This record gives sequence, structure tokens and C-alpha cells, in this order.
Amino acid sequence: MLITIQRAKAQKGETMKRIENSNTMIIGIDHGYGNIKTANFCFRSGLLSYDSEPTFTRDMLVYDGRYYLFGEGHKEFSSEKTKDDEYYILTLAAIAKELEKENVTEADIVIAAGLPLTWMSGQKEAFRRYLLKNEDVSFTYNTAEYKVHISDVKIYPQGYAAIADTAPKMKGLNLIADIGNGTMNTLYIVDGHPQNAKMYTDKYGTYQCTLAIREIFQQKTSRELNDIIIEEVLRNGSADISPADLKIIKAVASGYVDGIFKRLREHGYDEGTMKLYVTGGGGCLIRNFSRVNPDRVILIDDISAAAKGYEYMAALQARKQV
Repeated sequence: MLITIQRAKAQKGETMKRIENSNTMIIGIDHGYGNIKTANFCFRSGLLSYDSEPTFTRDMLVYDGRYYLFGEGHKEFSSEKTKDDEYYILTLAAIAKELEKENVTEADIVIAAGLPLTWMSGQKEAFRRYLLKNEDVSFTYNTAEYKVHISDVKIYPQGYAAIADTAPKMKGLNLIADIGNGTMNTLYIVDGHPQNAKMYTDKYGTYQCTLAIREIFQQKTSRELNDIIIEEVLRNGSADISPADLKIIKAVASGYVDGIFKRLREHGYDEGTMKLYVTGGGGCLIRNFSRVNPDRVILIDDISAAAKGYEYMAALQARKQV
């Protein structure tokens, strides 16, 4: 049987990959500590759980007798994503959003997800079992009932996924830096080939910058600063706040970006001899709070690049298996 990859039609944006001549959909999910990303959606990884239906029910998922609301706060950093059921519930929400976009409530799917580079060997199989613990699962999302059969789960290296489709064409020495909310993953690619001996995972995600801003702002002003304001400044470079407050935030953010490049240099980064590709939320900070050579430092703006990359790699793997 010949298998090719096609895109299902949708009203706007990207659509999930399907495997032709089958009913299987591939849904890529980037399980971040700050946000959950799919090819079409990005939502906060904060999760609130209730025994009974809450007052406000927007973006509500009902599973196994409990009610879940999404979008407030974020997950705390943990080196093991399988320690509780939260990422599983967030996975169901991500699946629901993609299926809702396609006007589908019953589906056979393959989940394509990822882990930080240096966690792959030790955690890949455990994370796969975690996401595949219920092959058949039913839940309600935004009052619609969903029945999903999870036929397989594929786990890929975080960071590489965002440039997987273009990596084989990269010439010379290149460094990939995936800067998320919890971790920064760096990977060397030489003439299109990822280097197993040259990949690193640092606990230096953008939330470390948020924590530093919160602490220093309180020291300087004796006031508390809401994370929503911090995130707006980090994402856009400004916010509707006083110039004095903005100056404090920008100074700390600039220091954090200096820390990014310090860690990259510790891993061997040299702007003169290699190109740097930055993906993840950290790219916004580099754009807003530093000056880089755009010919040597390429910022990948698509927040869903990793999720799309997971889908891409799962689709290629499906072809090779046939």
C-alpha cells in the first residue's frame, strides 16, 4: 500500500497531517511548561481541577468524572513529566482542540510528542507509555463528546523538531537552541547531521527570567509584579506601564539574554564560525533585548514549530515503515 502525506482542508492556518488510505490523524503536541502547542493552537499549561462543574465553563474538559479548566498559570518545572496526570489531561485538551478545528469527534490518532534532548534516552519509553496508557479514551470538551483511539505514540528530540524539515540542507557548522519556559536545549548540526555527542539541556528557560524580574522588581519598588505584565514585556518588548517600571524589567531581561549567550559559549558557540538557530519563546527575548547579526542568528518565530516538526517526523516514519 502506498502511503503519502496530505493536509486536511480547514478554514484557516495549518491542519493536522493525515496518512492517506487510512483514517489515522497525526497530532503533534509540544508539552511545554509554560504553554501547550499544537500545529494550530497554543494555550497555557496551567490546569485547574474541580469535583463539580465550575461557575465559568469556557475551555472546560470533563474526564473520568472531573472537570478541568485550562489557561491559568503554568506547570512547575519537573525533570519527569509523568509524575502526575496533568500532562495527560493537557494532552487530551490538545487533541480536542485539533479535532474541534476539523469538526471531528471520533478519530484514530497517532500522538507525536517530544522530550528535551538529553532526557530522550532515559525517559522516552516511560513518556510513551504515559501518553498511551488508555488506547481508547472518551471525554467531553466544550460540551462536545469525543471518542479517540490512540493507535501509537511517537517521541522525538525537542529542539531538533523545529528545524527537522530543513536540517538536512544545512551546510557547515550550525547550533540549534530551543529556549522554552523550563529548559534550554542546544544541539550541533554538522552538514545536516545532528551530533549525538554535542547536545545539552540546561535549566535556563524563560521562566527563570520571569522569576528574576519578579524578585528584583520587588527589591527595587517594594511592590509585587504580576506575571502577566512580565510576559507581555518579554513577548513584545513593552507594556502599558510606567517608564520606570519598564526600565527595571528590561534591564533584567537584557541580563537574562546575556546569560543565554554565556551558556551557549560554554557549549562551544562561536558566532564567527557557525550559525545559530533559535526556536521557542526565548527567541522573543533575544529579538527584544539584544542586538544580533540576522545573517548569523536566525530566530524561528513560529511558536508551533516543534509541534509541526513532530508531525513531520511521524509522517516520514510512517512512510519508511511501509
